[in-house]
Amino acid sequence: MVFLAVIGSILAALMLMILGAADIILVLKNGVLVATGAVDAEHFQEASVSIIIRAVDAFLIGTVMLIFGLGLYELFICKIHAAENENSSANVLVVHSLDQLKEKIGKVIIMVLVVTFFKHALEMSYNTILDLVWLAVGTLFCATALFLLGYRKEGQHEK
Repeated sequence: MVFLAVIGSILAALMLMILGAADIILVLKNGVLVATGAVDAEHFQEASVSIIIRAVDAFLIGTVMLIFGLGLYELFICKIHAAENENSSANVLVVHSLDQLKEKIGKVIIMVLVVTFFKHALEMSYNTILDLVWLAVGTLFCATALFLLGYRKEGQHEK
């Protein structure tokens, strides 16, 4: 059963990466059309930013699925020796416990939430001062989450 979860997660990650790449290709195609004058550039920047944010969101969620799938594989099926022997400081694929897998997935999920917040912040219309105050509070929460994500006491490093 775990093998089905691994296969499904990796296939979902692959599909999300393809969708994200398709969005980036769409922006590049539209950029070429605007540059050649074939299309009006009136709303190009606004639409492009929205599409790029959607692509980043797809890449991040695809990364969550990839880390989850490979983490399950390493925990329950077989160790990934290429990841173990790599001297990279990230070592994203090295998972020794379920808690470590949850921590790695949690970090990427926080990034997905931050990107989603800013996507919605770009789409909103701000009619009152209170709307801007709520935007500032949300931005403060995002900054705090990112700070806490990177915060580690000295001597508290990933194994």
